[in-house]
Amino acid sequence: MLIHYKCPNCGSDMVFDSNTGKLKCNSCGREDDIEGFSDEFITRTFSEEDGKEYHCKNCGAVIITEAETTATTCSFCGAAVVLGDRLSGTMAPSKVIPFKISKKQAEEAFKSWCKNGLLTPKGFMTADRVKKITGMYVPFWLYDLNSRVEVNAVGTKIREYTSGDYIYTETRYYDVYRDINLDYIKVPVDASEKMNDELMDKLEPYNYTDLKEFKTPYLAGYIAEKYNYDESRMLPRAKDKIENYIQSYINSTIMGYSSVRFTNKHIDTSKKNAYYTLLPVWMVYYDYEDSEHVFAMNGQTGKVVGKPPISYKKVAAWFGGIAGFSFIILKLISIAIGGGLW
Repeated sequence: MLIHYKCPNCGSDMVFDSNTGKLKCNSCGREDDIEGFSDEFITRTFSEEDGKEYHCKNCGAVIITEAETTATTCSFCGAAVVLGDRLSGTMAPSKVIPFKISKKQAEEAFKSWCKNGLLTPKGFMTADRVKKITGMYVPFWLYDLNSRVEVNAVGTKIREYTSGDYIYTETRYYDVYRDINLDYIKVPVDASEKMNDELMDKLEPYNYTDLKEFKTPYLAGYIAEKYNYDESRMLPRAKDKIENYIQSYINSTIMGYSSVRFTNKHIDTSKKNAYYTLLPVWMVYYDYEDSEHVFAMNGQTGKVVGKPPISYKKVAAWFGGIAGFSFIILKLISIAIGGGLW
């Protein structure tokens, strides 16, 4: 099922506007609230090919999409299309965080980020080689997790004291027991086979106060993917993401000892809830020295992540500067304690 949102004024396609949170017609400027948009102006067509091939309602072009695509635009006329049959049943998202950063804002923010790269080549810092910026809703699972933790350990407290001509060391041993109950809310794990996991993890945090109940108009004008991996497949990754936090919390409860030796540590983490959620990401494709560099931007907060190229000349100059500065400091210290001039 293909879904177009038609402008009640002029009949053009409407898209989701990240600035206003409404559906907007770029032809006549009309804006409509998503909640109250009339079904009268929603055009639905059906495809026997499960949406892999569809005919654009505007221009008649035949568009081929990958099986995971749930929203796209016509490459010929630019019409926004939502593939509704891929957003139903078990494939229907529960939540969505709408885009807050527009494409223009994303481009300006990326250029600003490039200029702050102290060790990047000068040509990269000008940020004038952006090839493409694509707004994409990436499928995530948000997990509510509970961890029951039972810990046994031996703690020591050591003190030294002097009595007469002797220095004594006293070591006391303590049995340590902790029974801990931890809840973690909305732990995000991306469920797309295409997306780089490390890149997606670095886009965090998202502000979950902006979570909305999913409605298809939020996707109009953007690309969206459906998940490749279900909640059971991604649960181990969610557990791995909170492991360091659990260890840090355990350590924070065992303080004041000279040393701690764990004799037993049992962690049982279980899933309480999982929400199929679409999160906004701007993908930025940048050409530099015959290579394409891929960056990602959080479509809600504007945070940019990626690995920019490094200027080895700048790195050498930076280390040279540090070495020279250290040499001057050492000489000044030498003079202060009676050393000669250089």
